[in-house]
Amino acid sequence: MFSGGDYEEVARWLRNFVVAHAKRENLRVEAVVDTDGAREGQSYGVRLRLGEGLRPVPPAPPVELGFPEVAENRGSLAWCSGLAGRVRGLAREFSAAGSGPLRSA
Repeated sequence: MFSGGDYEEVARWLRNFVVAHAKRENLRVEAVVDTDGAREGQSYGVRLRLGEGLRPVPPAPPVELGFPEVAENRGSLAWCSGLAGRVRGLAREFSAAGSGPLRSA
């Protein structure tokens, strides 16, 4: 269905996917998808941001996703469900830290 695509197209899809699922837990959370440096054309580093806070909290590494993995699996409901669960779990960490539970309906 949505499998494949070039690096930039897949990065846009990933950013939209991550922010959509993070905002289900906290409407103020934003997606940070790193595509620069050694990652360019190869992989993505994903974090969530709320104000100055990041999840995963540095120095922990971001969620690492390879370009081929995302491109091949973004059309898979099972794979997307697993990634959505990871993203929502990270977003819930902000609420647990007292950043407010502004959840969508």
